[in-house]
Amino acid sequence: MDIVALIIIIITVAAILGILLVYFTTRYRYEQKFRQWQEEVQLKWEEERQKAVRDAVSQSRAVLGGKFTEQMAPYLPDFKYDPTEARFIGSPVDLIVFPGLSRGEPEEIVIMEIKAGRTAQLTPQERKIRQLIEDGMVRWELLQKPSELEAP
Repeated sequence: MDIVALIIIIITVAAILGILLVYFTTRYRYEQKFRQWQEEVQLKWEEERQKAVRDAVSQSRAVLGGKFTEQMAPYLPDFKYDPTEARFIGSPVDLIVFPGLSRGEPEEIVIMEIKAGRTAQLTPQERKIRQLIEDGMVRWELLQKPSELEAP
């Protein structure tokens, strides 16, 4: 009976050791696969983050370049008006030009939008402003502050 009990104990210990061996090797393989997947995902995220940073910097440079061009437009060779007659507004239109103002005889008022780049298009607000101007929906108003001598 001692030999049978010893064989049962050896088989039980071998089975337990076998189960533990399978468990730990399987666990190790899946942990390795998980770490590898985790590294791949982190590399992908880092690449996407770097791309997003590059895109943001590129877009920022384009916007700043456009704003610079808008403000420098009166001094560029293609500008057909006297630069001293142009006033930078910035938003919702870029410039208002008063041709003839430098001679003391304004002839007209030109509302100008500056666009740079191949895909430059007017925004919906800019299109609406252009339409209002073309439809003659422009007027003059004078807001006069009452003088301090006039008491209510």
